[in-house]
Amino acid sequence: MLFYDPILSGNRNISCGTCHHHDLASADGVALSLGEGGVGLGPARRPGPDGIVKRIPRNAPALWNVGAREYDVLFHDGRVSLSPDYDNGFDSPAEEWLPSGLNGLLAVQALFPLVAQFEMAGNPGENEIAGAVHDRIDAAWPLLAARVRAIPAYRALFAQAGIAEPQIADIANALADFMNAEWRSTDSPFDRFLAGAPSLSPAQERGLALFYGKAGCAACHAGPLLTDHRFYALALPPLGPGRTRRWDPFARDVGRMAESNRLEDAYRFRTPSLRNVALTAPYGHNGTMPGLEDMVRHHLDPMGSLARWRPAMAALPPAPGAEATDLIVWQDKREMARLRARLDIAPRVLSDAEIADIIAFLHALTGTESLAGRLGRPNRVPSGLPVD
Repeated sequence: MLFYDPILSGNRNISCGTCHHHDLASADGVALSLGEGGVGLGPARRPGPDGIVKRIPRNAPALWNVGAREYDVLFHDGRVSLSPDYDNGFDSPAEEWLPSGLNGLLAVQALFPLVAQFEMAGNPGENEIAGAVHDRIDAAWPLLAARVRAIPAYRALFAQAGIAEPQIADIANALADFMNAEWRSTDSPFDRFLAGAPSLSPAQERGLALFYGKAGCAACHAGPLLTDHRFYALALPPLGPGRTRRWDPFARDVGRMAESNRLEDAYRFRTPSLRNVALTAPYGHNGTMPGLEDMVRHHLDPMGSLARWRPAMAALPPAPGAEATDLIVWQDKREMARLRARLDIAPRVLSDAEIADIIAFLHALTGTESLAGRLGRPNRVPSGLPVD
């Protein structure tokens, strides 16, 4: 209920579920989401009466298996990770101000959309949450916890779990436990194949052989979750306002470098898991690849794909107040040259038939009964606010 309750947003108008919805395979089906100020769901979401200030700079990732123990880093740029750098055991934007009592990495991750201006917190001057965030990142979390404690139904539910006075860490732990249990998918045809059952079509078996062989996909998409959790520069077309650093004078997104401060990490982004990948288009850290074939072909010929890309390929909801920045980075010849110069994958040659076989194999990663989730979307939430 907390996941779908707008009570955790500054203006009480958006929830975690708005951008990670059951009906959209735990994502939202667009390249860059309309967060605070938007109305509606998924591809049909539009700016509300007051418009939006900015699109969310990166694609909303699917949540399949994000609670797995193999994860030691989260977000496209890895800004939340297990780390000894702070006494709390995590490296995050909150640094030493991270609340105590968090049960794991996913609980840490759950805290940050709540205090992100364009995601859930809202704009300065609109509400007490947004104002507190601009004082210091941890100032808003106690205010959100107080909102939850003020609702008798939530107090009763936390009391059943032995928590008399829920704090923000308890809320984050609950969100993480829900995500971990709800979107756990290990029942695909590929899983049955690994268990020895004849579950793949001939095309899927050919695609599997290519995936782990000639095509080289498994060099990065390895292990049970089909990700190595590392970071690579793919020369994906830039789009949107970018997740700029405080001192960046223009719209751009340097990816992992913004967190590591290492020049060699420029334009690198985390390898996504491929579980249920056929259900979670568009693809890439900014959603610029509309379909599986587009993304596969980009991996095979990154520079050719970048040259051929057109803005119409991006599934961007109309947003008149934000469209001026959608393609502004393309006007910066130096920035585009820097992006083209950073590439961690080598071109490969595959036939159209081989590409079709790889795509067939990617469809074999789609779960079955697990797709419905275990609890599903609630029809109503204790705050009484509307549920997306």
